[in-house]
Amino acid sequence: MSSTTDRIEKRIVLRAPQERVWRAVSDAAEFGRWFGMEVDGAFVAGASTRGRITPTAVDGDVAKVQEKYRGVPFELFVERVEPMSVFAFRWHPHATDPSVDYSREPMTLVTFFLEPLEDGTAVTITESGFDSIPIERRATAFEANSGGWETVAQLLDKYMASRQP
Repeated sequence: MSSTTDRIEKRIVLRAPQERVWRAVSDAAEFGRWFGMEVDGAFVAGASTRGRITPTAVDGDVAKVQEKYRGVPFELFVERVEPMSVFAFRWHPHATDPSVDYSREPMTLVTFFLEPLEDGTAVTITESGFDSIPIERRATAFEANSGGWETVAQLLDKYMASRQP
């Protein structure tokens, strides 16, 4: 994993075909299952969608950690959908306190880049834009998401392994 103060990057190689990985990251229902969210609609480029945090369906230990955030609302703005290769959205990072209005803050950009390999798919996950987050919560959001993307990569790996055809 590489990072600066503005950007987090995580790369993982999955033993799954690119088509399956693409479906897992770009289909809102599948994404929610492994990531730990319930989304109110499809992911459509140029459109916002709302949802709520729910515990992941693929890892009991991670689900227990996510349980305390169950029901916390979020908004995603889908930036790019390039089938089979790029899925990107904007969100408010670490926006887990339901008493705070994060809507006036800038959003960070999360991008999933997929690359076909001979025996699987490489996925590079980046989140950038932390330097524009208000200083009073910037370090906390960056630290939480740094560890979070490591967990997300593991959840995606488990999801792919659990759904082998």
